[in-house]
Amino acid sequence: MPPRGPHFSRPVYEVLPWLYISLGLATLVASYLLAARRTLSLIVGVLGLVTLLGGIVVLLRRRDYRLLRSEYADPDSLTGEDPR
Repeated sequence: MPPRGPHFSRPVYEVLPWLYISLGLATLVASYLLAARRTLSLIVGVLGLVTLLGGIVVLLRRRDYRLLRSEYADPDSLTGEDPR
């Protein structure tokens, strides 16, 4: 198995979605402030929207991963059978 690349610590992974969302919102505000320069405002606005959506996607994917992982920790929840 080939060696894997460097990994971030868990607290860094926990902060990343919120960092992306904050950066996206700040970029959207900057886009609004640059309204006088239409082309630049459009480019910054699209970049902010993509960053914001990326942060939301990462946040939701992490939530789904945690849910799936918790279901695997309880094998009975995967079969749909009541263990009682």
